[in-house]
Amino acid sequence: MLTLKFLGATGTVTGSKYLLRNGDDQVMVDCGLFQGYKQLRLRNWEPFPVPPEAISSVVLTHAHLDHSGFLPVLVGAGFRGKVYCTEATRDLCRILLPDSGRLLEEEALYANRHNFSKHKPALPLYSEADALRALEHLEVVPVGHEFSPGRGMMARFQLAGHILGAASVSVRCSGRTVMFSGDVGRPNDPIMRPPTVLGKCDYLVVESTYGDRRHDASDPSGKLADIISKTAARGGVTVIPSFAVGRAQELLYEIWKLKEAGAIPLALPIYLNSPMAVDATRLYIKHQGQHRLDERSCHALGHVAHIVNSVEESMALNRRQAPMVIIAASGMATGGRVLHHLKAFAGDSRNTILFAGFQAAGTRGARMLAGETSVKIHGEYYPIRARVELIGNLSAHADADEILGWLSHSSASPRQVFVTHGEPAAADALRLRISEQLHWPCRVPDYLEEVVLE
Repeated sequence: MLTLKFLGATGTVTGSKYLLRNGDDQVMVDCGLFQGYKQLRLRNWEPFPVPPEAISSVVLTHAHLDHSGFLPVLVGAGFRGKVYCTEATRDLCRILLPDSGRLLEEEALYANRHNFSKHKPALPLYSEADALRALEHLEVVPVGHEFSPGRGMMARFQLAGHILGAASVSVRCSGRTVMFSGDVGRPNDPIMRPPTVLGKCDYLVVESTYGDRRHDASDPSGKLADIISKTAARGGVTVIPSFAVGRAQELLYEIWKLKEAGAIPLALPIYLNSPMAVDATRLYIKHQGQHRLDERSCHALGHVAHIVNSVEESMALNRRQAPMVIIAASGMATGGRVLHHLKAFAGDSRNTILFAGFQAAGTRGARMLAGETSVKIHGEYYPIRARVELIGNLSAHADADEILGWLSHSSASPRQVFVTHGEPAAADALRLRISEQLHWPCRVPDYLEEVVLE
């Protein structure tokens, strides 16, 4: 009997984890961290719903932490199988996972030093050493090649756009094909190539991050130039919380084009305060076949910004009283060096905090965009007097229309579609559109629900 269990990404855009069970064999697709509301984050600390040692393998759709960031915990709890992924996903995980472990250790150390945690002592969810051990399980599979993640199962990756290495994965078992969309990229993304056309499948698990909205059709470059230029004219600082992989590179590319065109001051200093974003940017040259940028553009990504390498340099930026742009992880202001920049700059009305993409419910980014006048960071509240802006159409996720366009190219109607990886309103809106426009059986599963794939 083939079953599918939803271990995450239900009612939220984080924590992607799906378990395919074929008799005694269990294969997990994605292994992501929960982020956002505290009750979601606490799931990362709970005993895993399935004995990790009983899982045969993990298949990763891509490297973002909401899809890969739980791997060190799974390995630490007893998982001993292989983690199948594309080459670019392997390369990005080598950057993202150790960096995530380092940040978790730094945050625990900071909490203990300043005594603001309820836990004595505060401990990281996992360490850099845990992350490095998890990397030993990664097994690269070329895109388009079949591999066997479990007995009686054959799987295949197809590129999904979104970020380097991102893929949808199809799994064949007992005459049935289950397709996991992963995060679907945009057909006209300025950097990434469009997602591969969806093939025939019996069951489909599809993301719904933007399932209830359309991206603004206007050019985001104009808004980016306007915000940066006006903030600089006020003598202010533009702080951009950014995902280190994908979003940071797109921002650097747009800023480079704006400087080339004279749309923002040529002398305005740009700082990239994310060591892993620097490392990720170098991979665009290695994996040039997966994106649209030529060699000159790839070179520009690595040179348009001053690279902040150390904690001391990061702290020095907070004392700098001059117009500048700081791009720093993380994209939803959930952790990382950007928190220290928010503490330094959010209280000054000359400055701008610019979010460049989706903000999950419960994150600092979502609360700031909702108009909250103070934000809690490291146990203390800091006032928000800076302007808070959003450029939503820099997203690497397909919007509702683009997802429908991707689905409509399928060669046959699935027996069932499961809509996941979205806030409740977004998931239900996409469910309704798929049901009414494509006439496919479609539903939104619940957390820890298990279904039999007939």
